[in-house]
Amino acid sequence: MNILVSGVSRGVGIAICKKLLAEGHSVYGISRTHSDEVKELQAQFPNHFFFYSFDLSDTENVRKEIFKNFLNQISLDALVNNAAIAYDDIITNLNYEELLKMYQVNVFSPMMMTKYAIRNMILNHKQGSIIHISSISAHTGYKGLAMYASSKGALEAFSKNTAREWGGKKIRSNVVVPGFMDTAMSATLSDEQKDRIYKRTSLKEATDVDSVADTVSFLLSDGAKSITGQCIFVDSGTI
Repeated sequence: MNILVSGVSRGVGIAICKKLLAEGHSVYGISRTHSDEVKELQAQFPNHFFFYSFDLSDTENVRKEIFKNFLNQISLDALVNNAAIAYDDIITNLNYEELLKMYQVNVFSPMMMTKYAIRNMILNHKQGSIIHISSISAHTGYKGLAMYASSKGALEAFSKNTAREWGGKKIRSNVVVPGFMDTAMSATLSDEQKDRIYKRTSLKEATDVDSVADTVSFLLSDGAKSITGQCIFVDSGTI
């Protein structure tokens, strides 16, 4: 399969790429940063891993940069919307400019990418799959995460309606909802804060990044051909 993945420079994004490449897929990765991990994958899979540097806050140029300059005539089988930035603060400190930038990366650009990915799939007569990476914060409240959680909640609603709208063309849309992981995005949290978060889970531990990548891989596979419009939780049992 030809799979477009956003936010591939680190964390969940790089884990998803490694999993899909190991299965023999061709991965077209985009992120703002050309990280050392990305360079390693390029060297390891020169014929299957392709990278393009693009800042998803530039929503207006998604079509031109990603679908024209990068993908060009590539026929897509799947899209994985993973890229996200966090804007953490309490609501009474809410800043419009910071909120807008986050929504451009977390919501507006993923929506535009979905638009053009579906057009690509229809043009090439593909029964495609779209996966959005959300966050447990959209379902369980955490102090300081209201704005970030709202962006992920918007993406989940968008995915469910995408599934209903395009299911007749056999284009599936699902969401993977990870719990808190030990990644760069959570690096600003203190050990005490992390411990409090992990104690809220059934397993009393961070969500495993590879488990999230494995779930994405399954949802892209034929084994999940009857799964669409769903939110799949991979969160160490956050209840």
